[in-house]
Amino acid sequence: MRLRIGEKAKDFQIKDVTGKDIILSNFSDRKILLSFFRYASCPLCNLRINQLIQHFDEFKSKDLVILAFFESPPESIAQHVGKQQAPFSIIPDPQRIVYKLYGVESSIMGYLRGGVSRTMIKALKAGFRIASKDGDRFLLPADFLIENMEIKEAFYGKTISEHIPIENISNFINS
Repeated sequence: MRLRIGEKAKDFQIKDVTGKDIILSNFSDRKILLSFFRYASCPLCNLRINQLIQHFDEFKSKDLVILAFFESPPESIAQHVGKQQAPFSIIPDPQRIVYKLYGVESSIMGYLRGGVSRTMIKALKAGFRIASKDGDRFLLPADFLIENMEIKEAFYGKTISEHIPIENISNFINS
């Protein structure tokens, strides 16, 4: 079931790819971007991680915590997403435990509409390639902006290429 603005964020405890315990409520005094991705070699997902890395200094200056989930195992994340050396937590959730808490969905139509897109062309031109599909290829991205453990924005992508706009994140951290 989808979460909505104003609802309490669902707390969880999970390990990131480095083995560090991540407990959402430990960040309750900070603004949080919780972002859900498909599998680790997804070109669209890697392009988005790259965009978050490019904006990281701006986000860090406002003390934003970024938690990026992938439904891939740690080995696959290290082999693909890990090459970008993201300065924020990348979290493997191959059983999709936290995905289910946040109502992240799959859609064949979202896959078909987002698979052939300008964003996919941009991702391929940037050198991101599908190496293996160690997850649900129909899984749609989702992003949540959280403050004081309250959901301030819940963004459920309609296609596999759709994430919350960077501008929304910037507005959130500057509010």
